[in-house]
Amino acid sequence: MTTVHDTARFAVVVGALGVVFGDIGTSPIYTLQTVFNPEDPHPVPVSDANVFGVVSLIFWSVTIIVTVTYVLLALRADNDGEGGIMALITALRRWKSPRGRRTVVALAALGIFGAALFFGDSMITPSISVLSAVEGIKVVRPSLSSLVIPVTVVIIVALFMGQRRGTAAVGRVFGPVMIAWFLTIGACGVGGIAQNPDILKALSPTYAVAFLAGHFHIAFFSLAAIVLAVTGAEALYADMGHFGRRAITRGWVILVFPACVLSYFGQGAVVLADPANISSPFFLLVPEWGRWPMVLLATAATVIASQAVITGAFSVAAQAARLGYLPRLRIAHTSESTAGQIYVPWINWLLMVSVLTLVFAFRRSSALAYAYGTAVICTITCTTLLFFFVARSRWGTPTWLLALGATILVALDLLFVAANLTKLLHGAWLSLLIGLTAFTVMTTWQRGRHIVTAERDRKEGSLREFIARLHSEELPVRIVPGTAVFLNRGRDTAPLALRANVEHNHVRHEHVVIMSLTTEPVPRVPAAERITVDGLGYADDGITHVTVRHGYIESPDVPAALRMLTAEQTEGQIDVDNARYFLSKIELRPGSEPTMANWRKRLFIATSYITADAAEAFALPRDRTVIIGSHIDV
Repeated sequence: MTTVHDTARFAVVVGALGVVFGDIGTSPIYTLQTVFNPEDPHPVPVSDANVFGVVSLIFWSVTIIVTVTYVLLALRADNDGEGGIMALITALRRWKSPRGRRTVVALAALGIFGAALFFGDSMITPSISVLSAVEGIKVVRPSLSSLVIPVTVVIIVALFMGQRRGTAAVGRVFGPVMIAWFLTIGACGVGGIAQNPDILKALSPTYAVAFLAGHFHIAFFSLAAIVLAVTGAEALYADMGHFGRRAITRGWVILVFPACVLSYFGQGAVVLADPANISSPFFLLVPEWGRWPMVLLATAATVIASQAVITGAFSVAAQAARLGYLPRLRIAHTSESTAGQIYVPWINWLLMVSVLTLVFAFRRSSALAYAYGTAVICTITCTTLLFFFVARSRWGTPTWLLALGATILVALDLLFVAANLTKLLHGAWLSLLIGLTAFTVMTTWQRGRHIVTAERDRKEGSLREFIARLHSEELPVRIVPGTAVFLNRGRDTAPLALRANVEHNHVRHEHVVIMSLTTEPVPRVPAAERITVDGLGYADDGITHVTVRHGYIESPDVPAALRMLTAEQTEGQIDVDNARYFLSKIELRPGSEPTMANWRKRLFIATSYITADAAEAFALPRDRTVIIGSHIDV
C-alpha cells in the first residue's frame, strides 16, 4: 500500500514538473542574454565585476521572490486548494477589516489588477518562450533563420489544439521531458562552472549588494531584465489547484531550483571566459556536438513553459467567473481526482489568437522581453501585498513580523517595478495595456452584474409570496396538463419565466418544478445526497422546488435529475419525457440611469455575449426548451 501511495505521489510531482515549472524553468534561455543585450536602451557593459554582480542578483532574486515569497509563504494561502491571486481575493472577501469595507474593496481591486496582468503574462509567455528556443536555430545554422517564425507558429497552434486533452494528460507527456530538461541544463551548468569555478563567489550576497550600491546607475536598469529570472512564479501559484502544494514544493526544491541556479552560474562562467559569448550564453554553454539536440529540447521545454501559464489562466478565469468578475464560462473538468484540472475553451482560443498576433507583430523574443518582465513583476507585487493582508486576517500573525517581512519583500518588488517602468516606451506599455484592458472588462462586468442582480431580484420578487398569491387565487390562472420545469438561481426568488407565464398568459402547468443546480467541491455526489425537495409550504398544489447537487467532474443533467424524483416528492407523478423546460433570458439594454458610464454599459452588454449557453450546459432537450425573455436596463 505504501509503495502504491508513494508511486502516486511521485506521479503527481512528475505531472507538476510537466506543467507548473515550464515557465520559470526556461528563463535561463534568455535572462542573462537580455541583461547584457547591446541593443538595450540602457546597456549593461560586459565586465567581470558586472557579471559577478548580475549572476548574484539573479540568484538572490530567485531565492527571495520565488523560494521565500511563493514556495514558503504564498502557497500556504489557498482557497479550498486553489491558488493564485484570485484565491487571495476570495480570502480577503471573507475578512472583516477593522477599517471597514473600503479597505477590502481597495485590496480586491489591487488583486483584480494583478490577475488582469497575469492574463497579459499568459499571452506574452508562449510568444517569447517558443520564439527564444526556436531562435537557437540561428546559433546552430544561421542559414535557417527564415524558418523561425513559421516553426514558432506551428508549435503554438499545436499547443493550444492539445489543451482539450486536459492538464493530467499533458503533464504525463511533458513531465519526463522537463525532468530531462532540468537534468541537462544543470549538467551543462556544472560543465561551465568547472571551466571557471570563481563564478561560485557570486553565491555571496555581497556581490549583489556591491553591484547595486557601487554601480546603481547600471544595476538599476539591469533589474528590468533580471526580473525575467522569476517569470512563472505567479503561474506556479495559480497552478496549485492542479497538483497541490506538496508536489510543487518538492519539485522546486529538489530539482527545478538547483538546475536553474547551475545554469545561470555556468552561463556566467562562459561569459567570464569570453565576453563575446554573451550573444547566446545558454546555447554556447552546450558543447558544439550537443547544440542541435539542445535546440530541440529547449523548444519542447518552452512549449511546456507556455503550458504553465495557459493552465494558470484557466484557473484564474474560472475563479474570476465564480467571484462574479467574468460571465459564466463553459468549463470542462478533466480529472476525477483533482478539482483544479480544467479546460476553458473560450480562454484557450482567445489566448491562441493573442499569442499568434504577438509573434507576427514583434517577430523577435528580445522585442517582447520588457513587456514580459513588467507583467510578471507587477503581478508579483500585487500578490505579495495581498498575501500579507491575508496572513494578518487568517492566521493572526504578529503585526511586527508582518511589517518586517512586508517591508523587505515589497521594497524589493517595487525596485523591480521602478526599473521596468523605465522601459515603458520600449515594450513595457504592451503588458500594461493588456492588463488595463482586462481590468476594465472584469471590473465593468462585476459592477454591471451587481446592477442587474439587484434589478432582477426586484422584478422576480419573493418565491414564497408568489406561491401564496397563487394559492389564494389572487393571481387567477388556468391549470393546463403537463409538467413545466423552471431553472432558477436559488429558492428565494420567483423565476421570471414562471412569473411571465402566470401574469401575462394566466396559465400554469399541473406540475411545476422550480430547479436550482449547485456544484460541490467533490468529484461526484452520491445519488442519496443529490436531490433536496421543498414543497414551498403547500403539499397539494403540484409546485415544488428542487435543489440538485453535482460534483465538479459531473456534467449537470436536468432530465436525469428529474427521473430521480418520486411522485410523493413532486406532489404527483411528473412526465419527464414530455416535460417543458423554461429559461429566463435577460436582454440587457443601456438605460438612462447613471449607474455606469455609457461606454461601460456597452462594454458590459458586449461581454455578456460570451456567457455559456444554459440549454447546452444543463443538457436540456432543445425541442422542448422555451426561452421567455425579459429586459433589464443597465
